[in-house]
Amino acid sequence: MPGEYGETNKMKVAIVGSTGYGGVELIRLLQSHPYVEIASVISSSSAGTPIAEGFPHLTNIVVQDLDGVNAAEMAEKADVVFAATPSGVSSKLVPDLIEAGLKVIDLSGDFRIKDGGTYETWYKHPAPEQKYLEKAVYGLCEISGGNVIDASLISNPGCYPTATLLGLIPAVSAGWIDPKSIIIDAKSGVSGAGRGTSLTSHYAEINENFKAYKVNKHQHIPEIEQALAQAAGEPVTVTFTTQLVPMTRGIMSTMYAQMNGAYSDEDFVELYRQYYEGRNFVRVRNAGIWPATKEVFGSNYCDIGFAADARTGRVTIISVIDNMVKGAAGQAIQNLNLMMGWEENLGLGYTPVYP
Repeated sequence: MPGEYGETNKMKVAIVGSTGYGGVELIRLLQSHPYVEIASVISSSSAGTPIAEGFPHLTNIVVQDLDGVNAAEMAEKADVVFAATPSGVSSKLVPDLIEAGLKVIDLSGDFRIKDGGTYETWYKHPAPEQKYLEKAVYGLCEISGGNVIDASLISNPGCYPTATLLGLIPAVSAGWIDPKSIIIDAKSGVSGAGRGTSLTSHYAEINENFKAYKVNKHQHIPEIEQALAQAAGEPVTVTFTTQLVPMTRGIMSTMYAQMNGAYSDEDFVELYRQYYEGRNFVRVRNAGIWPATKEVFGSNYCDIGFAADARTGRVTIISVIDNMVKGAAGQAIQNLNLMMGWEENLGLGYTPVYP
């Protein structure tokens, strides 16, 4: 399959939801992908207008008008579709795309939860048909990347789950922490709320403010618990608190868990470096050094640090990502690369923007 596409025969992709933050970030990153051509940018609300009208920074970079949402037309133009849509939209659109013969990488939450009843409880939408839930491969690249090879439907993980699961799964899999003791304190920049205006993201509401939201009720909870249960081999229930901070991009997930033994910071560093060996987008900090969101800004990296406390018997794990890249568009492109058998870092070789 890798031989089918290259610099002279590029894969054509369509981006549904091109006027949202996730869609426009896909455009930014895919501009530098050597094997990909953006054949169609799509918006149900702005079809027929140039995308640069809504995003002037794309002037003379993306010149085509926005297309409408039509599965048959997408099948004529593209080989792969990125669906950067709100939850509840993809569940209706993606089956048509699959039946039209397209490969789909879905950035919404619609296909992440395998149990339809659980999905409906947390997302408040009707679940997709069970056959599509079963067909969807959960694309947490460093954990389950091997499963996405040749997949036709990839469910891109959520931003909070990406930072959280990359920070927890190696320790859970090794049995070093008690999965029943996990507490997660996760903070996000405002871009995670999307481009739509609301009191949540209103400047006067968030500037110089710091607030919790959806406490114990965030829709990413079952996604995190589902993946941790697979790693632990038993059901896992977590305490998960999300907080909004007055910055544009970034997620810091700070996790606390009881250790099942006496381990040092250096022990955790060695465990995680072995676990993620060869996976260059996860960077494990040296003992005593903890990551900051600015250190991954604009990049596809996830940086992780540790503080094991012999006094309490607990470990603190700190994981940071850019929510728009590793937490959305960047991981989606990473999934595309894995699906196609290409080098994992194609189109993603961005140094973080600093300061």
